[in-house]
Amino acid sequence: MSQTTTDHAHPVLIAGDWRPATGTKAFQAFNPATGETLPDRYPVSNWDDIDAALTAADSAFALLQAIPRAKLSEFLNRYADLIEANTGPLVAAAHLETALPVLPRLQVGELPRTTSQLRQAAKACTDPSWRMPTVDAAGNIRSVLEPLGPVLVIGPNNFPFAFNGISGGDFAAAIAAGCPVIAKAHHLHPTTSRLLAEVAQQAACDLPAGTVQMLYAMDNDDGLKMAADARLGAVAFTGSREAGLSFKKAADEVGKPVFVELSAVNPVVVLPGALRERLKPIVDETVTSALMGGGQFCTNPGLIITVADSVTDEFAQALADRYGSSPPATLFGSTGARGLDRSVKYLQSAGAALICGGGPTEGAGFQYRNTLLRVEGTDFLKSADALQTEAFGNATLLVVCQSISEVASLLGALEGSLTGSIYSALDGSEDDTYDQLAPILARRVGRLINDKMPTGVAVSPAMNHGGPFPATGHPHFTAVGMPAACRRFTRLMCYDNVRLQRLPELLR
Repeated sequence: MSQTTTDHAHPVLIAGDWRPATGTKAFQAFNPATGETLPDRYPVSNWDDIDAALTAADSAFALLQAIPRAKLSEFLNRYADLIEANTGPLVAAAHLETALPVLPRLQVGELPRTTSQLRQAAKACTDPSWRMPTVDAAGNIRSVLEPLGPVLVIGPNNFPFAFNGISGGDFAAAIAAGCPVIAKAHHLHPTTSRLLAEVAQQAACDLPAGTVQMLYAMDNDDGLKMAADARLGAVAFTGSREAGLSFKKAADEVGKPVFVELSAVNPVVVLPGALRERLKPIVDETVTSALMGGGQFCTNPGLIITVADSVTDEFAQALADRYGSSPPATLFGSTGARGLDRSVKYLQSAGAALICGGGPTEGAGFQYRNTLLRVEGTDFLKSADALQTEAFGNATLLVVCQSISEVASLLGALEGSLTGSIYSALDGSEDDTYDQLAPILARRVGRLINDKMPTGVAVSPAMNHGGPFPATGHPHFTAVGMPAACRRFTRLMCYDNVRLQRLPELLR
């Protein structure tokens, strides 16, 4: 992010209008493929902008409670339609700012996923069942899930559409729950976010003015002050552990719900029988999953665990050969490349041996050599905290254990992850081993997977994209899958002996 002045900076979206920011600082994004600074300037908002957005969102929240939920459904469907109608400029902007390929990633993968999420959220708006209306007629006591209040949504760098603060799953779920959203755009793709916000504003033409708002950036202190503000109902954050924990601390201190997705190594156990049966397919799946998109996925398989066997060294060598021969993908920015390098060096200092890669590539843009490290299971257990450090990007740690009991001990030493996978023999010969390991792994993850890699999160009502800390700040929530994702932005409200005509319509 390049710091500039606010001269000719784009306005921010507050209370239904695009207005000049009141701060004096601005920034410019980079083209990660070339390292060149992009021309558009975007403002860093000061507290005056933030205060105005909070006030507008607070007013909008009060008005939304009297609006039929079908209006929110119409907005989300209209927004999805308009995103599709603007596919060309949206995809072009996202490609320029992230270097993600237009085809298939952005145009036929992520953008349709985004509109699907919005339409699923639209259905949730008018489905009362997930709000859990409960009636004790004899005692005249009723309860239901009701909206929390305005939500600050902070999206990550790696999904410019599907997890964007102004269009992604958190945004859609908060709106479906009946909450206004103040989105903070990511500084690596501000133009993509601006184009989305323009479309969102167009779609929200008949909603209260503060229902959808967006700021591009803010100083850390102002961001933490915002998270603790009484006008805000909740915070939804996806990004680095350090930043997420800062928001969590600020919100926790005032008792505010905060939903943070932080980091995950997503362990994959590959049992020897599976390798003897289908070595090449498993190598193919591992390499594809670990290196796709530069490994910049929260479900990237960062930890591969196997057992010493006649085929283990062949597996390790095949991975090293493929990592070495595969061209590295472009990373989203210099900060990510430096962070990846620090993590790889830290893993080495903790006892992991570098098999291949390590270090940035030469030339323009932000790239890092595909990296494979290896450590023995006994050494991993001696430094388990250090050796499960997330290396966000195209780096993988292979752990070779000497026995299944050692694998079990290792799994028991892991912190929480979004996913955990087990590959086992298809002929049933490792079913007992699976039965021993799966319960241990399941306690450490939000999604247990068999015989496939974790990259990719289906937009399904049954999906859980969450997990024990530090995968998320709370193991009970999912950031993907409607209507379950909507429940994060609600509170349980009870009505005791309230007259029938005064009750919410859903409880009458």
